[in-house]
Amino acid sequence: MSQDFGDIRHSVQALCREFDSGYWQRVDRDRAYPEEFVGAMTRAGFLAALIPEEFDGSGLGLGAAAAILEEVHLSGGNAAACHAQMYIMGTVLRHGSAEQKQKYLPAIARGDIRLQAFGVTEPASGSDSTRIRTTARRDGGHYVVDGQKVWTSRAEHSDLMLLLARTGPRESDRSRHEGLSVFLVDIRDALGSGLTIEPIRTMLNHATTEMFFDGLRIPADSLVGEEGSGFRYILDGMNAERILIGAECIGDARWFIGKASGYANEREVFGRPIGRNQGVQFPIARAYAAAEAADLMVRKAAALFDDGEPCGPEANMAKLLASEASWQAADMCLQTFGGYGFAEEYDVERKFRETRLYQVAPLSTNLVLSYLAEHVLGLPRSY
Repeated sequence: MSQDFGDIRHSVQALCREFDSGYWQRVDRDRAYPEEFVGAMTRAGFLAALIPEEFDGSGLGLGAAAAILEEVHLSGGNAAACHAQMYIMGTVLRHGSAEQKQKYLPAIARGDIRLQAFGVTEPASGSDSTRIRTTARRDGGHYVVDGQKVWTSRAEHSDLMLLLARTGPRESDRSRHEGLSVFLVDIRDALGSGLTIEPIRTMLNHATTEMFFDGLRIPADSLVGEEGSGFRYILDGMNAERILIGAECIGDARWFIGKASGYANEREVFGRPIGRNQGVQFPIARAYAAAEAADLMVRKAAALFDDGEPCGPEANMAKLLASEASWQAADMCLQTFGGYGFAEEYDVERKFRETRLYQVAPLSTNLVLSYLAEHVLGLPRSY
């Protein structure tokens, strides 16, 4: 069994007790950004977990970060408002220049600036990041960015954004990953100077947006690493993202299971607790078994990542199994509550909407299965 990070978990639990269900209900009802919660997480140092101590961070591993996010979701909260800051900065840490690291990482760790937006997906390309059309053209001491991004969450609440753009042509399927570059864009300078952000209203409160770039000029030193190598740079970040999302799903699943178990013990119909009925018991037990099994894969993937070992298959399976476990638990919990599950005061319907997202994002279930079929099982490429 991997390390459980009990001290960290207890600290997160204590912080989350300050943000009860009423807080999350108000934020959801108002479609508001949980500013107070994000601020508290930042001040406690949790969002700087993966930043090395030399840059004023905690210097922890991905396993510890996963424990932090799991506990947020287990408390009934939602870490989507801030989780990206944990893994996005990894691209800067691993591939940024010494100047970029020194300029940004300590400021991110202190909470002086936020790096929570990741501009990758586009309307025409969807999950096929190799076909993005947003371009960054070198012009003297600047790059000029033109194009469009969609589903860029937290852009309105971030100071910096990691942007994937095309700086060279996509010659063929063999070189489809070439010609993509990563930039660290200062959103504060860009807004109104070639960048427009439009919020997208969705079925859950996720602060997601559409972004339009029209001749946006960014300094040449915004480039992270070498031009044309951007896709490779973000792969590690994608693995970290999938593992952390998996941890959030485990937290959700355990919240639903605990909620359903408590209600099934207390709710009486026909003169007996509904939890006495196997028709209620068995779905809860199955959800529990699925969540515990998925948790093992999340822990394995995080341990491989922290050891510097290849973990693509494990990261994808962690996200797949954990998201399916959380959705199974969500559906079970709503069914256990019956009509009361649709009432705002019980939080079930809110968490039900929130955890459904992870069947689609950050990568759809079908694409995970395609990856495993081709790259692990050796089956023919299906797309």
